[in-house]
Amino acid sequence: MPASSEEPRARLVFLGGVGEVGRNMAALELDGRVLVIDAGLSFPEVEMPGIDLVLPDFQYLRDRRDRIEAVVLTHGHEDHMGSLPYLLREFSLRVYATPLTIGLLEGKLEEHRVRDRVEFHEVTPGEEVRAGPFTMRFHRVSHSIPDGCAVAIDLPWGVLLHSGDFKLDPTPIDGRATDLQGIAEESRRGVHVFLSDSTNAEDPGTTGSERLVGPVLFDIIRDAR
Repeated sequence: MPASSEEPRARLVFLGGVGEVGRNMAALELDGRVLVIDAGLSFPEVEMPGIDLVLPDFQYLRDRRDRIEAVVLTHGHEDHMGSLPYLLREFSLRVYATPLTIGLLEGKLEEHRVRDRVEFHEVTPGEEVRAGPFTMRFHRVSHSIPDGCAVAIDLPWGVLLHSGDFKLDPTPIDGRATDLQGIAEESRRGVHVFLSDSTNAEDPGTTGSERLVGPVLFDIIRDAR
């Protein structure tokens, strides 16, 4: 971003999750502070015998230990929040997340004995939150887990918009469709960087509604021997 020392500087670094399914984690630097976006893990491939979990590379954060402002989580799937217990073994952190995501983490953190190293801040889609130099807005997205959100972060040159995992499901089970109007408002502000999770994005066609899953499971169980 801008090279002049008189202009504000920002840096976006991916610590995992690029070109792979899992380990989603990015670090956004602004005004000397670091915001961590997601803290996921992945599970080993068959050629990784003896490996239980694969974590992002924390070294970038270790080198900036005193500059970490907070962690923001988009939703409660393991590939987006599963490495948080391991991160908390080394850092005490403020974490911004929706209620379900926090609820899913509580037991994990107790099990890992790191609950006292996190300060949770519950966020609601539609609201704006400020953490240090980072102003964040949250927008509801539908997914295969409830309470997911996209995150918009203000930069001096425009908005960094992170979609989180999402689907355009017209009939989500919880009745909470992706907030396209709220996301469109970010485009009117001017999106400088757009980060979009893209699993299966190159496959043609559309993904069925989550409402289709229940009847299929019912039939499988009904017809099982």
